[in-house]
Amino acid sequence: MVNLIGHLDGITASIIILTSVIFGLLSFINARKMGAKLLYYAGAMMIFIGLFWLGPFVEYMLALLLETHIEPEIYYGWLSYTWVAPAIIIAMYLGSELLAPNKKKVIVGVYGVLGLIFAVLMYVFPSAATEPLLGTFEFDPIGPGDLLNSSFNLSSPTFWLVAIFLITVLIFEGIGFAIKAKQATGELRKKFTYLSIAFFVFVICGALDSVLDPGIAIGFVRLVMATFGFFMYSGLRT
Repeated sequence: MVNLIGHLDGITASIIILTSVIFGLLSFINARKMGAKLLYYAGAMMIFIGLFWLGPFVEYMLALLLETHIEPEIYYGWLSYTWVAPAIIIAMYLGSELLAPNKKKVIVGVYGVLGLIFAVLMYVFPSAATEPLLGTFEFDPIGPGDLLNSSFNLSSPTFWLVAIFLITVLIFEGIGFAIKAKQATGELRKKFTYLSIAFFVFVICGALDSVLDPGIAIGFVRLVMATFGFFMYSGLRT
């Protein structure tokens, strides 16, 4: 039996995945109609970011339908964070294409290497229980009706890589698009504003989700996160 907090955890994770997939597919459809290359990349990025919540979604389905949990528990972390590297690489590609096209190859190359390092560390050193300094994930005890929940091991290099990813996205794309919006006028200003809001929502909500325990606060954070796809799609569609 899943308790109330478990339902909130699972349902809000499901909403994020659903909205990300919907707006991602809309981006693919419009990209094909209009030949807009950036919409293809944006669609893929939206879906990858939505899949950050695949762990709690799968855990919720298993608990709700089969009254069991993800086993071994490390699969919960892998289900959620396998998508970090591709999402960040595409995000930096989009940002560099719009803000610094002459430095695109360098930016994407650097974050491609960092994303690969993150993925290797996450799979080679997955559990803080066995690798206190290098292990990626810590898991909370499961009480009656609770869902499995994980957080980053704050001493892990994977945590610091995620922190670098989020800070970079916030500065380069959240603030960068806000500056572009201030400099632009009319429809272009509106589009840059949407893009800035999208990345602020992603960074702030993603960071809060990783540190808050399941509860009312995280439910609110995830509902805000569910608007990410809308703002991203609105900023890039023509």
